[in-house]
Amino acid sequence: MNNPNSLAHPRKQITVKSTARSLLTAVGGIALASLVLAGCTTDSGSGSGAAETVVVDPRMIEPAGIVGLGKNGETPATVDELELTDEERAKVAAGDFTVGISMNTMDIDWSRLTLEGIEDTLNELGVEIISVTDAKFDVQQQISDLENLITQRPDAIISIPTDDIATAETYKKVSAAGIKLIFIHMPASGLVYPTDYQAVIAPDNQGNGEIAAAALAEYIPQDGVAGVVDFAIDFYTTNQRTLRVKEWFAENRPDVTIKEVGFTDTNGVGSVAANFMTGNPDVDGLFVIWDSPAMQAVASLRNAGLTVPITTVDLGAEVAVDMASGGYIKAVGAQEPYSQGVAEALAAARAIIGAETPPWVALPSVAVTPANLLESYEEIFGTSAPSEVVNACDASQICG
Repeated sequence: MNNPNSLAHPRKQITVKSTARSLLTAVGGIALASLVLAGCTTDSGSGSGAAETVVVDPRMIEPAGIVGLGKNGETPATVDELELTDEERAKVAAGDFTVGISMNTMDIDWSRLTLEGIEDTLNELGVEIISVTDAKFDVQQQISDLENLITQRPDAIISIPTDDIATAETYKKVSAAGIKLIFIHMPASGLVYPTDYQAVIAPDNQGNGEIAAAALAEYIPQDGVAGVVDFAIDFYTTNQRTLRVKEWFAENRPDVTIKEVGFTDTNGVGSVAANFMTGNPDVDGLFVIWDSPAMQAVASLRNAGLTVPITTVDLGAEVAVDMASGGYIKAVGAQEPYSQGVAEALAAARAIIGAETPPWVALPSVAVTPANLLESYEEIFGTSAPSEVVNACDASQICG
């Protein structure tokens, strides 16, 4: 079988295999434990307490394997199972196939990198992308987007549900129209593999939650308080992250009290986080559900003069700058969105030609702290960290 890594990429070779652990192995001889992260206050969240020295070694907080199961209890398959043979590649190239893409948002780095992985791979395979839609987290907009895509009769649709329940009936129309369906992150509720959809490609969301919890625990004193800023909508992907954060603390730091606040407006997280910290000055650290809300929280907390360590999920560019400068963001449970996009495209290609696809394919989580920030950024984004990140590392002297 051909390796999907052989597909050309303008920045780097396409890869659907995580190399984060090989990077960490390469630095294994370095005394990461000697990395000192100073200046975080953990007594009141007000920035008035004594600074603590905290050591966060990414090797110690990264799970050894996939933590979570599929939404329907599936054991995750690996991306290797999506490889195409020479014969299958030739069949895809000769088919004059088309694909439509329906995203829940395009306003975050994760979405842009995922789409880039899909586009690069399908272009290399000779598959035309006829449309890319952005629902902007609006359920009715995504329903309309999907219905419009169906009328264009692509051979496959790749999509992440904005709401896995509210969009379910519309997703059923995809298979009813004879179109193959590849889900990003999670299937819509009630749909059945392989009749209604042919694969789900997802990060290990529970693994990302575990990384964020284990890192945050380093900043929480005995009998301290951890805050959770959660997406207050029943969304499977984020639910899994928060579930594992709470489970991890219960299993490993039962002395820690968890306080929680939710948001529904993805553009209004800053005030939610600032009000939460003002009302709960005993909170020693925050987990914020993904990178964009985390950076909104950082901006509002900074404006309010509140200092608190934060962990989150996804390595966005803004998060990288803040982490590199020794700011609020202390660690990230990172996805590999470009590689995930490659896997989604390969799954779509397999489904189109009738080749078997696993119901649930998961990519491992990557722990990112200042110790491996520059290497991780290059691996995840496929390019060297921008000057803003490098300069922040040079100024703070905390990057490995």
